[in-house]
This record gives sequence, C-alpha cells and structure tokens, in this order.
Amino acid sequence: MKIIIYKPLPKSKRIKIFIPYEMEDERAVVKAISGRFYNKPQKLWSIVNTEKNYELLKKIFANKFIIKEEEKKVKIPDFSLNEKSLTALSEAEQKLILKAYSPNTIRTYKHELIIFFKYFERYDLKTVTKEQIESYLFYLITKFKIGESKQNIAINAIKFYYEQILKMPREFYDIQRPKRSKTLPNVLSEEEVFKLINSPKNLKHKAILYTIYSCGLRLNELLNLRVDDIRSKDAYVFVKGAKGKKDRRTILSGYLLELLRKYYIKYKPSYWLFEGQSGGKYSAKSVQNIFRKAQKKSGTNPWSTPHTLRHSFATHLLENGENLRNIQVLLGHESSKTTEIYTHVINATNKNIQNPLDNILKKFKFTE
Repeated sequence: MKIIIYKPLPKSKRIKIFIPYEMEDERAVVKAISGRFYNKPQKLWSIVNTEKNYELLKKIFANKFIIKEEEKKVKIPDFSLNEKSLTALSEAEQKLILKAYSPNTIRTYKHELIIFFKYFERYDLKTVTKEQIESYLFYLITKFKIGESKQNIAINAIKFYYEQILKMPREFYDIQRPKRSKTLPNVLSEEEVFKLINSPKNLKHKAILYTIYSCGLRLNELLNLRVDDIRSKDAYVFVKGAKGKKDRRTILSGYLLELLRKYYIKYKPSYWLFEGQSGGKYSAKSVQNIFRKAQKKSGTNPWSTPHTLRHSFATHLLENGENLRNIQVLLGHESSKTTEIYTHVINATNKNIQNPLDNILKKFKFTE
C-alpha cells in the first residue's frame, strides 16, 4: 500500500497525490499544507505545483510513496474530408438545423461526425456494422483517452446520422454506452462563494458572478439573459430557451437587483444584460476567465468552474430547508432524479440533522 505522487507535466498548475483510505496520518499531513484540495470524483489530493512543494511531498512521505508520470492526453488531430464525406456532413448539418438543434449541439455533432467519417472514409457508411462502430469507439478511448461524457456525445452524433439521415432502425444501432459514473458535483461552501463572488474589483465581473450564483444559471443561460429578463417588479429572472428549449423563472435576490442597477447605470447595456466591449453577447471564454481569476484570488477550490456556482446554489437552498420540488423548478430540471443528487452532497454535520446518538442519550440514562 503506497502513496502515489503524480509527477506533474511542465505546465500543470497542481501536483496530484493519491493517498489510500487507510493512511489517516498521511492524509492529516496533506490537510495541513496550505492550498491543498481534495477532488472527490478523482479521489485525489492536490497542492500547488512548485519545485519546493514537490520536494516537500517526497520528504514528508519518505519511503511510503511511488512516483508516476502524469498521463498527457493525445489530442485528436484535425481532419480534411473527401467529397463523399463532405456531402454526408452537409446533409447532417442541414437536418440538425431543420430540427432546430442548438448551435452548440450542431457544432459538437459536426465535430464528432468529421472524426467518424474520416475513420470510415473507405467504407460505404450504410454497410458499417454495430460491431465496427463499437471498435471505433474503443479506438477513441484507447488512443485519445476520451471520457464517458465524450463517448456519449460521439454515440449520440453517430446515432443521429444513422437514424435521421440514413433512416436505419433504432434497434440495430443500439450502441453499447459506458456505465455512468455516480459522481457528486463539486460544491463550494457559503463562505467560499462569498469570497469568490466578491473578489473582482470590476463591477461587471462581480455582477456576472453574483448573477450565476444567485439565479442558479448555466453559463449559456447567463450569456442569453436580456436586460428585459430582469423582472424587478415581480422579483424574478426570466430564463428564455434554456436547456431543452424550455423557458423558466428563477428567483431574484434584492442584493443582486441593487448590484445590477449600479451595473446598468455604469455600462448601459442595450439588449443583452452582459455585452462585450464592441456590443453583442459576452463570450463564454470571458466569463470563464473572470471565474478563474476570482478563484485564484479567493483561494477556493481549483477544480471549480462557473457551473460549480449553480451546484452550490442548489445545495445551499437544500441546506437552508427549501424543498426539492421548488429547487427542481428553479434549476429547470426535467426529472426530479437529477435534482436529488444534491441530497447526497449535503454535509452530514448539517445542524438541521439530529444525530441519532444524541437522541438516544437524551432519552435514556447510561448506567454502569
């Protein structure tokens, strides 16, 4: 039983460490290091990547560790298609547009189909078997180390082409999917959220982070907010055409409304609530950069993303006693099962949960 220290790649920002569950003393040592974090899905600890920290780990764990090279993912190259494949791609794009798929889905499916068409370039696609498609997916997994989410996206794109363009039967192309990991979402504590959303000095940047958290928004939902979607009279935010092309309402905080009024006076957005310097929608990349700077400045979880604020919004509502049905509506979840994941995130030390041992000791006296 050994600790694994992953030798970081040259540009890695964190040093990853795996500590077996039984090694409690060693975990306690890592917990004492400044800037350490634990990634639950990966089951890895990490600290800031510096030569000093790397040598410190080797020193404190002495002969209890082994070093492994951190695997570098192989990037899928860009491909050029022949005329036959370009025609197939054009047909798929036309069908996606006619069926009113979102621009993001169209872009993603096209990317996956380019790779697929290139792989089977010398084949008649109508004759490709389910087994051959599964071999193709195996190639992507082993060669490019794609994860479960990427596998499912590739499968969805392939199934769309065969079922919607080639009109093949759905049953025949029931391709084997990866077993879904039951991972819990990353969540920040209330204190971490407070530090993160208040770290920007720039008023627009602060308003963006406040809005994502306060309304429980996805990144695209934030970018698609219009000035008119802030319904101050009725104290709600209108989210138009969210995931699944469904409109919904979410709560409007009085603090957020006050901040947005200050933001509006200073920046005077004309149509979109958050606009770029030259007008038009704010970009996703800009929001991600704002979040990353705020994360670094506040010292919060380095694995967090803008979507972590949405997860935190839901978890904090649940911790404060809001019922699941209301949270489901605010988040725009179609199924209550999606919302129920937040019940597993709540800290077991929540003051609202009475420990059964306390109940027993209150009821009965201990006699020796």
